[in-house]
Amino acid sequence: MKILIVGGNGTIGSKVSRHFAKNHQVIIGGRQSGDVTVDMADSKSIVSMFESIGKVDSILCTAGEAKWAEFNSLTEEDFYIGLKSKLMGQVNLVRIGRDYLNPGGSFTLSSGILADHPVALTTSAAMVNGAINSFVKAVSLELENNTRINAVSSGLVEDAVDIYEDYFPGHNPIPMEKVINGFIKSVQGRGNGEIIRMYDNC
Repeated sequence: MKILIVGGNGTIGSKVSRHFAKNHQVIIGGRQSGDVTVDMADSKSIVSMFESIGKVDSILCTAGEAKWAEFNSLTEEDFYIGLKSKLMGQVNLVRIGRDYLNPGGSFTLSSGILADHPVALTTSAAMVNGAINSFVKAVSLELENNTRINAVSSGLVEDAVDIYEDYFPGHNPIPMEKVINGFIKSVQGRGNGEIIRMYDNC
């Protein structure tokens, strides 16, 4: 398969890319590095990326930003960071990418545990993650050409414990191998419209 992984050089994306590169052609898209550059918040940049790489068999996204801050300090513009990047960036990957996806291909988006188990300072990020889950379930009913779409929803991953553990008191870190399996299930399985939750107990 020819697989595009947007965010393929990030904490999760790099491990996912390394796995699929063993048996497939992987193209990494990133804002500052990768095989092709792309700004998730700019639909014209997404079009340019697809024009440069052509048709693919699977599109994965492990990228997207959202503002983490106290609700009382969040401005309207702060909310737009997550709305434009992680939410609409992934929506536009699907909206634009469907024209560059081979029949029978798949999309795999990324949401997160905050949709189900928010913690302090994550009002904006939790809102975006929940919206991504709803988008995936709804759009799966309308995609054509036997196209599938799922979201991998991860929690605190082992490789990011040093950075985020203070935000997630009592949460059990998720092994990276388990997170990778979520993407394998989405790409190589037959599920459609699924939210693949990689956390059992927080």
